[in-house]
Amino acid sequence: ELVLVSAGYDAHKDDPVGQMKMTAHGFGRLTQIVRQIAVDCCKGALVAVLEGGYNPLALAQSVLATIQVIMNGDTPSLGVDAGDRL
Repeated sequence: ELVLVSAGYDAHKDDPVGQMKMTAHGFGRLTQIVRQIAVDCCKGALVAVLEGGYNPLALAQSVLATIQVIMNGDTPSLGVDAGDRL
């Protein structure tokens, strides 16, 4: 009846815990995919629960990207270089 996302952002490239190479733009793209699944399967019912992220700026940018995509479906422009995109 809904898609429930455990929205952890510690995979961000600037996060001290995850040590991965995700970007805020990448989280936005992942949210687009999950949002489309919610539209296709359960009339768009989507809940994202904040889980983790330990770099305040990276966390804020990634959460903003997620919220913007959930609200309007588009990957936001966050003022990052193309090289920072997933």
